[in-house]
Formats: sequence, C-alpha cells, structure tokens
Amino acid sequence: MIIDLPRFIATERPSWTELEKTLDRLQAEPNRALALDEAKRFHFLYQKVSADLGRIATFASEPELRRYLEALTARAYGEIHETRERARSFRPAHWFFAEFPRVFRKHVGAFYVSTIITLAGVIFGGLAVMLDDEAKEAVLPAMFANHMGDPAKRVAMEEKAKKDRYSDKHSMFASQLMTNNIGVSIKALALGMTFGVGTIILLFYNGVILGLVGIDYILAGQGVFLAGWLLPHGVIEIPAILIAGQGGLMLGKALIGHGDRMPLTARLRALGPDLATLIGGVAVMLVWAGFVESFLSQYHQPVIPYWVKITFGCVELAVLVWFLGSGRRKDSAPSDAEVGA
Repeated sequence: MIIDLPRFIATERPSWTELEKTLDRLQAEPNRALALDEAKRFHFLYQKVSADLGRIATFASEPELRRYLEALTARAYGEIHETRERARSFRPAHWFFAEFPRVFRKHVGAFYVSTIITLAGVIFGGLAVMLDDEAKEAVLPAMFANHMGDPAKRVAMEEKAKKDRYSDKHSMFASQLMTNNIGVSIKALALGMTFGVGTIILLFYNGVILGLVGIDYILAGQGVFLAGWLLPHGVIEIPAILIAGQGGLMLGKALIGHGDRMPLTARLRALGPDLATLIGGVAVMLVWAGFVESFLSQYHQPVIPYWVKITFGCVELAVLVWFLGSGRRKDSAPSDAEVGA
C-alpha cells in the first residue's frame, strides 16, 4: 500500500491525540465512568487508531510512529477489555436518591409480595377484632391492659392533655423509635435466611397488629384521630418495613434458587450489594419517621388540627411514591455509572 505519509500523519494525528487525552483522563481518574456517548466515541477512536496502525505497519522507516500507535492501541484495548471491577467512591446523595430507588424498582416484585402478605395480616387482624371482642387482649395484652385499650378513652385523654409528655425528651423518644423500627426492619431482612419463612411470619404479624388497632379505632368512631395519629409517620414507617421484608424475600429466593443454575455463593454474592442498599435506605426512612412521630404525631387536636397532620401525611406519601417510582423510564437505558470504558 502506498500512502502519502506526511499527509496521513497530519490528517490522522487529531484522532490519536484525542484518544491519548481520553486515556490520560481515565488513568488520572481510575474510578471515572464514561457516559454512553463518550464510550461510543472512545471505541470509535480505538478502531480508527488500530486501522491506522495496520496502514503504517509496513513502513520500516517510521519505527517511532509505529511504536507510538502500538502503545496507544494497547492502552485502549486494555481499557475496553478490562475485567477488574473499578472501585467507586461513595456519594451519599447519589446513593440514596438514585441507587436506592433503582434497586427498589429492580426487585419491585418482592415488594408487591411483601405488601400482599402484610395486607393479609391486616385483614385477619381487622376481622378478628370485629368478630371477637377479646381478640385484641389476646394479641396485645400489654398494650390493652389499661385505659389505652379503649379508643374513646385514649382519644379523650390525648385531646385534654395540658402537658407535653415529651417536653424535653423528644430526641430520646425519637431515638428509641428509630432503634426499635430499624431493629424490626433488620430482623425482617435477616429472617430471609430461613428461606423467607421468618420474613413472611413477621410481615403477617405486623399486618395483624395494624389491622387490629386500625379497625378497633374505626369501630369506636375515632377514624379521624387514627388518621391524624398514624399518617404523619406511618406513611414512611410502614413502607420502610415492607421494603425490609422485600429484602428478606429476595434473600429467601436466592437461598432456594429455584430455576437458577448459579451456585449458592454466587447468588448471594450478586445479591449482597442490593440488600445492603435496601436496608440502608430503609434506615434513612426510619430516621425521618422517628423524628416525625416524636415531634408531630404525638400532638393532637386542639394543639395541632387533625387536618394539618393528615395533609402532611398525604404529601409525604405522594413524595415517597414519586421518589421510589421516579426514573422508571430510565431503568431500561444504561446509566452513566453503568457505562464504563
């Protein structure tokens, strides 16, 4: 092949320089991931330089140029076909606002199952208290052993309260709520080690309690109080526990491995990061729920009108649904973090 070497070099050098600069940036920032258009451009430049190397390979008079293109091609090949996993820097905001919802949507089927199991418990608990007056004492003897067991008396006492029960103890009460709820969530996930059976039982039992208390207050004509009491923190707390149950069901499925030919250790290794993301996101949600329950939910009318608390809870629920469902259309396309050299 006969080529005009000076003209060839002048024409192609910009591509070589561009590829070299890209490789230098990747070397300087090993954790940097290329966006999709950047990755496509990088691959195009690699192919172009490889072709240029083939064109001048027979030019014995240009050993330095040949070595330069060989080195450039080898570096690009190494970046494209690299198999080691790049270490990624942890970005809390990106993790919570992008990674957590993405992982939730990725395994949303398990969340639906978690919700169905809990709803079955709610129905069971509601029917139990409707059909048997002694059901609540049998299920929750400690809670219903005193006047707190009568919804009407509880509401009357709360609405007549002149003193803030938690005045200077809100932070302590909030921390207790967070600790308890996070502990329940971790248990719901960890019980997935029982092939999901423990997680199912825990979710069903939580549903029974929720249905029993809810129907008890509604039958007593205290539905507005119930909504004002539970909605502000419950619209975050309950979904958080459902997501923890989602993780437990995912773990149980991985242990069973029905229809999956991957070895058990490989299944658990692949699932580990997603479980960590889910339980971490649940912990953040429960921290918020703890603050809301301590500083808002415990104040009742006339201190804080019920409509204010109910509206606040509805807004929270709408934001949560948007947050967990946001980016659904983007899930099918590779993200910048998933497209690397």
